Amino acid sequence: MFSLAPHSASSWLKNLNVLSKTTEYFPGVLFSVTIGMAATFVSGAYGGPTVLFALLLGMAFNFISTESRLAPGVVFSARTILRIGVAALGARITAEQVLGLGWSTLVGVAAAVALTIGFGMAAARLLGLKTQFGVLTAGAVAICGASAAAAIAAVLPRHEMHERDTVFTIIAVTTLSTIAMVVYPVVSRMFHFSHADAGVFLGGTIHDVAQVVGAGYSVSPETGDIATIIKLLRVALLVPAVLSISILTSRIQAGAGPAAKPPALVPSFLVAFIVIVILNSFHFIPPIVQSTLSDLSRWCIVIAIAALGAKTSLAALAQVGHRAMALMVAETAFIALFVLVLVHVG
Repeated sequence: MFSLAPHSASSWLKNLNVLSKTTEYFPGVLFSVTIGMAATFVSGAYGGPTVLFALLLGMAFNFISTESRLAPGVVFSARTILRIGVAALGARITAEQVLGLGWSTLVGVAAAVALTIGFGMAAARLLGLKTQFGVLTAGAVAICGASAAAAIAAVLPRHEMHERDTVFTIIAVTTLSTIAMVVYPVVSRMFHFSHADAGVFLGGTIHDVAQVVGAGYSVSPETGDIATIIKLLRVALLVPAVLSISILTSRIQAGAGPAAKPPALVPSFLVAFIVIVILNSFHFIPPIVQSTLSDLSRWCIVIAIAALGAKTSLAALAQVGHRAMALMVAETAFIALFVLVLVHVG
Protein backbone atom coordinates (compact mmCIF):
# COMPACT_ATOMS: atom_id res chain seq x y z
CA MET A 1 0.00 0.00 0.00
CA PHE A 2 1.31 3.51 -0.94
CA SER A 3 2.39 5.75 1.94
CA LEU A 4 4.34 8.96 2.26
CA ALA A 5 7.77 8.82 3.88
CA PRO A 6 8.11 11.22 6.84
CA HIS A 7 10.57 13.51 5.01
CA SER A 8 8.30 13.55 1.93
CA ALA A 9 5.28 14.49 4.02
CA SER A 10 7.29 17.25 5.72
CA SER A 11 8.47 18.62 2.37
CA TRP A 12 4.92 18.49 0.98
CA LEU A 13 3.54 20.39 3.98
CA LYS A 14 6.30 23.00 3.68
CA ASN A 15 5.50 23.57 0.01
CA LEU A 16 1.83 23.84 0.85
CA ASN A 17 2.61 26.46 3.50
CA VAL A 18 4.68 28.50 1.00
CA LEU A 19 1.83 28.32 -1.51
CA SER A 20 -0.64 29.41 1.16
CA LYS A 21 1.55 32.39 2.11
CA THR A 22 1.97 33.38 -1.55
CA THR A 23 -1.79 33.28 -2.06
CA GLU A 24 -2.30 35.30 1.11
CA TYR A 25 0.21 38.00 0.16
CA PHE A 26 -0.60 38.29 -3.54
CA PRO A 27 -3.59 40.75 -3.42
CA GLY A 28 -1.80 43.22 -1.14
CA VAL A 29 1.47 43.01 -3.08
CA LEU A 30 -0.40 43.54 -6.36
CA PHE A 31 -2.15 46.53 -4.79
CA SER A 32 1.23 48.02 -3.76
CA VAL A 33 2.79 47.32 -7.18
CA THR A 34 -0.14 49.05 -8.90
CA ILE A 35 0.30 52.18 -6.79
CA GLY A 36 4.05 52.11 -7.45
CA MET A 37 3.46 51.89 -11.21
CA ALA A 38 0.98 54.77 -11.05
CA ALA A 39 3.50 56.89 -9.12
CA THR A 40 6.20 56.12 -11.69
CA PHE A 41 3.88 57.16 -14.52
CA VAL A 42 2.93 60.44 -12.81
CA SER A 43 6.59 61.20 -12.07
CA GLY A 44 7.60 60.52 -15.67
CA ALA A 45 4.74 62.56 -17.11
CA TYR A 46 4.87 65.59 -14.83
CA GLY A 47 8.26 65.44 -13.09
CA GLY A 48 8.92 65.22 -9.38
CA PRO A 49 10.17 62.50 -6.99
CA THR A 50 8.65 59.07 -7.67
CA VAL A 51 9.00 58.10 -4.01
CA LEU A 52 6.94 61.08 -2.87
CA PHE A 53 4.18 60.33 -5.40
CA ALA A 54 4.14 56.67 -4.29
CA LEU A 55 3.79 57.73 -0.67
CA LEU A 56 0.99 60.22 -1.33
CA LEU A 57 -0.94 57.87 -3.64
CA GLY A 58 -0.61 55.11 -1.06
CA MET A 59 -1.98 57.37 1.66
CA ALA A 60 -4.94 58.23 -0.59
CA PHE A 61 -5.88 54.51 -0.53
CA ASN A 62 -5.46 54.09 3.22
CA PHE A 63 -9.18 53.37 3.55
CA ILE A 64 -8.90 50.05 1.68
CA SER A 65 -5.44 48.91 2.79
CA THR A 66 -6.87 47.45 6.00
CA GLU A 67 -9.30 45.25 4.05
CA SER A 68 -8.64 41.66 5.18
CA ARG A 69 -7.54 40.37 1.76
CA LEU A 70 -5.05 43.22 1.22
CA ALA A 71 -3.57 43.75 4.69
CA PRO A 72 -1.07 40.81 4.78
CA GLY A 73 0.40 41.69 1.36
CA VAL A 74 0.64 45.39 2.23
CA VAL A 75 2.55 44.54 5.41
CA PHE A 76 4.80 42.15 3.43
CA SER A 77 5.50 44.89 0.86
CA ALA A 78 6.29 47.52 3.50
CA ARG A 79 8.76 45.23 5.30
CA THR A 80 10.18 42.38 3.22
CA ILE A 81 10.13 44.02 -0.23
CA LEU A 82 11.64 47.12 1.35
CA ARG A 83 14.57 45.11 2.72
CA ILE A 84 15.16 43.49 -0.68
CA GLY A 85 15.32 46.99 -2.21
CA VAL A 86 17.81 48.25 0.37
CA ALA A 87 20.03 45.16 -0.11
CA ALA A 88 20.06 45.67 -3.89
CA LEU A 89 21.32 49.25 -3.40
CA GLY A 90 24.77 47.69 -3.06
CA ALA A 91 24.92 47.26 -6.84
CA ARG A 92 25.44 51.02 -7.19
CA ILE A 93 28.63 51.11 -5.12
CA THR A 94 32.21 49.88 -5.50
CA ALA A 95 35.19 50.26 -3.16
CA GLU A 96 37.13 51.83 -6.04
CA GLN A 97 34.63 54.70 -6.30
CA VAL A 98 34.79 55.36 -2.58
CA LEU A 99 38.59 55.17 -2.20
CA GLY A 100 39.08 57.35 -5.29
CA LEU A 101 37.75 60.33 -3.33
CA GLY A 102 40.82 60.53 -1.09
CA TRP A 103 41.11 59.99 2.64
CA SER A 104 40.46 63.60 3.66
CA THR A 105 37.15 63.63 1.78
CA LEU A 106 36.20 60.21 3.16
CA VAL A 107 36.86 61.29 6.74
CA GLY A 108 35.06 64.61 6.24
CA VAL A 109 31.91 63.04 4.77
CA ALA A 110 31.89 60.29 7.42
CA ALA A 111 32.21 62.95 10.13
CA ALA A 112 29.33 64.90 8.60
CA VAL A 113 27.10 61.81 8.71
CA ALA A 114 28.06 60.81 12.26
CA LEU A 115 27.81 64.33 13.69
CA THR A 116 24.45 64.95 12.01
CA ILE A 117 23.01 61.81 13.61
CA GLY A 118 24.44 62.87 16.97
CA PHE A 119 22.99 66.35 16.49
CA GLY A 120 19.59 64.86 15.64
CA MET A 121 19.55 62.79 18.83
CA ALA A 122 20.45 65.78 20.99
CA ALA A 123 18.04 68.14 19.23
CA ALA A 124 15.20 65.62 19.55
CA ARG A 125 15.66 65.56 23.32
CA LEU A 126 15.74 69.37 23.49
CA LEU A 127 12.49 69.53 21.52
CA GLY A 128 10.80 66.97 23.76
CA LEU A 129 10.79 64.24 21.10
CA LYS A 130 11.95 60.63 21.40
CA THR A 131 15.63 59.92 20.81
CA GLN A 132 14.58 57.13 18.43
CA PHE A 133 12.77 59.71 16.29
CA GLY A 134 15.94 61.83 16.21
CA VAL A 135 17.97 58.84 15.00
CA LEU A 136 15.41 58.12 12.26
CA THR A 137 15.17 61.68 10.94
CA ALA A 138 18.87 62.51 11.24
CA GLY A 139 19.84 59.24 9.55
CA ALA A 140 17.56 60.07 6.63
CA VAL A 141 19.04 63.58 6.34
CA ALA A 142 22.64 62.47 6.77
CA ILE A 143 22.73 59.40 4.51
CA CYS A 144 20.34 59.00 1.59
CA GLY A 145 16.89 60.34 2.30
CA ALA A 146 13.90 58.03 1.92
CA SER A 147 16.01 54.87 1.43
CA ALA A 148 17.93 55.51 4.65
CA ALA A 149 14.71 56.28 6.54
CA ALA A 150 13.26 52.98 5.40
CA ALA A 151 16.42 51.00 6.26
CA ILE A 152 16.82 52.58 9.70
CA ALA A 153 13.12 52.11 10.49
CA ALA A 154 13.55 48.41 9.70
CA VAL A 155 15.97 47.92 12.63
CA LEU A 156 14.48 50.35 15.16
CA PRO A 157 12.13 48.92 17.81
CA ARG A 158 8.54 48.91 16.56
CA HIS A 159 5.97 50.95 18.48
CA GLU A 160 2.45 52.27 18.01
CA MET A 161 3.53 55.27 15.91
CA HIS A 162 6.35 53.50 14.02
CA GLU A 163 4.76 53.71 10.55
CA ARG A 164 3.53 57.26 11.12
CA ASP A 165 7.00 58.50 12.08
CA THR A 166 8.58 56.73 9.11
CA VAL A 167 6.08 58.19 6.63
CA PHE A 168 6.51 61.69 8.07
CA THR A 169 10.29 61.38 7.79
CA ILE A 170 10.08 60.26 4.15
CA ILE A 171 7.73 63.11 3.20
CA ALA A 172 9.78 65.74 5.02
CA VAL A 173 13.19 64.56 3.80
CA THR A 174 11.98 64.32 0.19
CA THR A 175 10.48 67.81 0.35
CA LEU A 176 13.63 69.30 1.90
CA SER A 177 15.80 67.49 -0.65
CA THR A 178 13.78 68.92 -3.53
CA ILE A 179 14.15 72.44 -2.11
CA ALA A 180 17.90 71.87 -1.67
CA MET A 181 18.20 70.71 -5.30
CA VAL A 182 17.06 74.17 -6.39
CA VAL A 183 18.72 76.34 -3.72
CA TYR A 184 22.13 74.70 -3.16
CA PRO A 185 23.54 75.22 -6.69
CA VAL A 186 22.83 78.94 -6.17
CA VAL A 187 24.66 78.79 -2.82
CA SER A 188 27.69 77.14 -4.48
CA ARG A 189 27.82 79.97 -7.03
CA MET A 190 27.53 82.59 -4.25
CA PHE A 191 30.65 81.14 -2.63
CA HIS A 192 32.43 80.90 -6.03
CA PHE A 193 33.14 77.19 -5.56
CA SER A 194 35.15 75.38 -8.22
CA HIS A 195 33.35 72.59 -10.07
CA ALA A 196 35.02 70.02 -7.80
CA ASP A 197 34.15 71.89 -4.57
CA ALA A 198 30.57 72.38 -5.75
CA GLY A 199 30.34 68.62 -6.36
CA VAL A 200 31.54 67.87 -2.82
CA PHE A 201 29.08 70.39 -1.36
CA LEU A 202 26.06 69.17 -3.34
CA GLY A 203 26.86 65.47 -2.92
CA GLY A 204 27.58 65.91 0.79
CA THR A 205 24.41 67.80 1.70
CA ILE A 206 21.41 66.98 -0.53
CA HIS A 207 19.43 64.06 0.86
CA ASP A 208 18.20 61.93 -2.08
CA VAL A 209 20.32 60.50 -4.91
CA ALA A 210 18.03 61.74 -7.69
CA GLN A 211 18.13 65.32 -6.42
CA VAL A 212 21.93 65.18 -6.07
CA VAL A 213 22.22 64.12 -9.71
CA GLY A 214 19.80 66.86 -10.80
CA ALA A 215 21.59 69.59 -8.86
CA GLY A 216 25.12 68.44 -9.78
CA TYR A 217 24.62 68.22 -13.53
CA SER A 218 22.76 71.54 -13.54
CA VAL A 219 26.10 73.13 -12.61
CA SER A 220 28.47 71.14 -14.90
CA PRO A 221 29.30 67.56 -15.94
CA GLU A 222 32.36 67.55 -13.64
CA THR A 223 30.28 68.77 -10.69
CA GLY A 224 27.64 66.15 -11.44
CA ASP A 225 30.17 63.30 -11.53
CA ILE A 226 31.82 64.31 -8.23
CA ALA A 227 28.47 64.99 -6.53
CA THR A 228 27.21 61.54 -7.52
CA ILE A 229 30.31 59.76 -6.17
CA ILE A 230 30.17 61.72 -2.91
CA LYS A 231 26.51 60.79 -2.61
CA LEU A 232 27.32 57.12 -3.19
CA LEU A 233 29.85 57.36 -0.36
CA ARG A 234 27.04 58.55 1.91
CA VAL A 235 24.90 55.63 0.69
CA ALA A 236 27.79 53.27 1.54
CA LEU A 237 27.79 54.67 5.08
CA LEU A 238 24.29 53.24 5.42
CA VAL A 239 25.97 49.93 6.34
CA PRO A 240 27.92 51.06 9.44
CA ALA A 241 25.09 53.38 10.48
CA VAL A 242 22.36 50.73 10.36
CA LEU A 243 24.69 48.12 11.85
CA SER A 244 25.51 50.43 14.78
CA ILE A 245 21.82 51.22 15.35
CA SER A 246 20.95 47.51 15.17
CA ILE A 247 23.63 46.54 17.71
CA LEU A 248 22.64 49.34 20.10
CA THR A 249 18.96 48.43 19.77
CA SER A 250 19.73 44.77 20.46
CA ARG A 251 21.63 45.63 23.65
CA ILE A 252 18.89 47.97 24.89
CA GLN A 253 16.14 45.42 24.23
CA ALA A 254 18.21 42.60 25.72
CA GLY A 255 18.48 44.66 28.90
CA ALA A 256 14.73 45.13 28.92
CA GLY A 257 14.20 41.54 29.99
CA PRO A 258 13.02 38.28 28.42
CA ALA A 259 9.70 39.79 27.33
CA ALA A 260 11.50 41.96 24.80
CA LYS A 261 12.55 40.13 21.66
CA PRO A 262 15.70 41.77 20.28
CA PRO A 263 16.15 41.94 16.52
CA ALA A 264 18.95 40.08 14.74
CA LEU A 265 22.33 41.60 15.59
CA VAL A 266 23.17 41.98 11.90
CA PRO A 267 20.00 42.13 9.74
CA SER A 268 20.07 39.75 6.78
CA PHE A 269 19.33 42.54 4.29
CA LEU A 270 22.41 44.41 5.55
CA VAL A 271 24.56 41.31 5.07
CA ALA A 272 23.21 41.01 1.52
CA PHE A 273 24.03 44.70 0.91
CA ILE A 274 27.65 44.16 2.00
CA VAL A 275 28.03 41.00 -0.10
CA ILE A 276 26.71 42.76 -3.21
CA VAL A 277 29.08 45.72 -2.68
CA ILE A 278 32.05 43.34 -2.31
CA LEU A 279 31.11 41.37 -5.43
CA ASN A 280 30.57 44.60 -7.35
CA SER A 281 33.92 45.96 -6.17
CA PHE A 282 35.75 42.92 -7.58
CA HIS A 283 33.74 43.17 -10.83
CA PHE A 284 32.13 39.78 -10.27
CA ILE A 285 28.73 41.24 -11.17
CA PRO A 286 28.23 41.61 -14.96
CA PRO A 287 27.00 45.06 -16.10
CA ILE A 288 23.59 43.70 -17.12
CA VAL A 289 23.10 42.11 -13.67
CA GLN A 290 24.30 45.32 -12.00
CA SER A 291 21.76 47.33 -14.00
CA THR A 292 19.04 44.81 -13.15
CA LEU A 293 19.83 44.97 -9.43
CA SER A 294 19.81 48.77 -9.53
CA ASP A 295 16.39 48.75 -11.21
CA LEU A 296 15.17 46.12 -8.75
CA SER A 297 16.28 48.30 -5.86
CA ARG A 298 14.43 51.32 -7.23
CA TRP A 299 11.23 49.38 -7.89
CA CYS A 300 11.25 47.57 -4.54
CA ILE A 301 11.70 50.82 -2.63
CA VAL A 302 8.91 52.53 -4.60
CA ILE A 303 6.55 49.56 -4.01
CA ALA A 304 7.44 49.37 -0.32
CA ILE A 305 6.93 53.08 0.25
CA ALA A 306 3.58 52.92 -1.58
CA ALA A 307 2.58 50.18 0.88
CA LEU A 308 3.92 52.20 3.80
CA GLY A 309 1.81 55.15 2.67
CA ALA A 310 -1.26 52.93 2.39
CA LYS A 311 -0.78 51.91 6.03
CA THR A 312 -0.72 55.52 7.22
CA SER A 313 -3.67 57.88 7.60
CA LEU A 314 -3.49 61.65 7.18
CA ALA A 315 -5.12 62.06 10.59
CA ALA A 316 -2.28 60.15 12.26
CA LEU A 317 0.33 62.09 10.28
CA ALA A 318 -1.15 65.41 11.38
CA GLN A 319 -0.41 64.48 15.00
CA VAL A 320 3.36 64.59 14.48
CA GLY A 321 3.45 68.35 15.05
CA HIS A 322 5.60 71.34 14.19
CA ARG A 323 8.44 70.30 16.49
CA ALA A 324 9.18 67.30 14.27
CA MET A 325 9.40 69.52 11.20
CA ALA A 326 11.62 71.97 13.08
CA LEU A 327 13.91 69.06 13.98
CA MET A 328 14.35 68.01 10.35
CA VAL A 329 14.96 71.58 9.17
CA ALA A 330 17.59 71.95 11.91
CA GLU A 331 19.28 68.67 10.88
CA THR A 332 19.31 69.77 7.24
CA ALA A 333 20.83 73.14 8.19
CA PHE A 334 23.44 71.42 10.39
CA ILE A 335 24.82 69.12 7.69
CA ALA A 336 24.73 71.93 5.10
CA LEU A 337 26.75 74.28 7.35
CA PHE A 338 29.20 71.53 8.31
CA VAL A 339 29.96 70.56 4.69
CA LEU A 340 30.06 74.24 3.67
CA VAL A 341 32.79 74.88 6.26
CA LEU A 342 34.55 71.66 5.26
CA VAL A 343 34.70 72.69 1.60
CA HIS A 344 35.68 76.30 2.42
CA VAL A 345 38.50 75.25 4.76
CA GLY A 346 39.66 72.47 2.40
